[in-house]
Amino acid sequence: MLRTFFISIVLGFLTITTALAQLNNNPDRIETDEGELVIHPILHGSIIFEWNGQTVYIDPWGQAGLYDDKPAPDIILITHPHGDHLSPETLASLDTESASFYVPQAVADQMPEEFLGQTTVIANGETMEYEGITIRAVPMYNLPEEGARHAKGWGNGYVLTMGGKDVYVSGDTEGIPEMRNLQGIDIAFVCMNLPYTMDINQASDAVLDFEPAIIYPYHHRGQDIQEFKKLVDTGNKDIEVRLKNWYPR
Repeated sequence: MLRTFFISIVLGFLTITTALAQLNNNPDRIETDEGELVIHPILHGSIIFEWNGQTVYIDPWGQAGLYDDKPAPDIILITHPHGDHLSPETLASLDTESASFYVPQAVADQMPEEFLGQTTVIANGETMEYEGITIRAVPMYNLPEEGARHAKGWGNGYVLTMGGKDVYVSGDTEGIPEMRNLQGIDIAFVCMNLPYTMDINQASDAVLDFEPAIIYPYHHRGQDIQEFKKLVDTGNKDIEVRLKNWYPR
């Protein structure tokens, strides 16, 4: 019986690995009222957006080669201070000379000094503008809140408005009320990895509540995103689930 159980685990792992190997991380292009929004899936929780001559980096992390062929950032948004989101090593490898950083206070407290002059602190509930891009900071936290790895107010999720499209990036969170109550989201990036955020069941349940037009599962190491897609498809076929390779070799 133990041998059968072990074989079933191995086969399940191989199935997930094979499915992920068939995905790509090529950029997606989405029309907005002011030209294309180009979405680059980079690694884990790292994303790049290009729109209207502006380039936005979200939580840049990973080796420099991942960014070699990408435009230099105009905006860098960081969700919280954990090392796979705030990476001084990755920041040092980028051309950040003209970049403006928007971060929660907890990130500003740990930012390398060389970037502090370019950094603006933005807290949950605040909204700022940069060259036609609206940046709204929203909560991200674990449930229950007491003793959580990610406490309420410590980090930010973000809603970016670009050319009439509202893009939600969850940061490290669970299916919190503030996520479930979002309205009018065109594109969403929602995390799912235990034990740090949530599993695919909680993530899909939250997505079905706020009903984005397009959902990308990201920051999902170890989770079965094919099954996540099935859960969302079963609950609401009008939500388009896009699966990308967030863990390129």
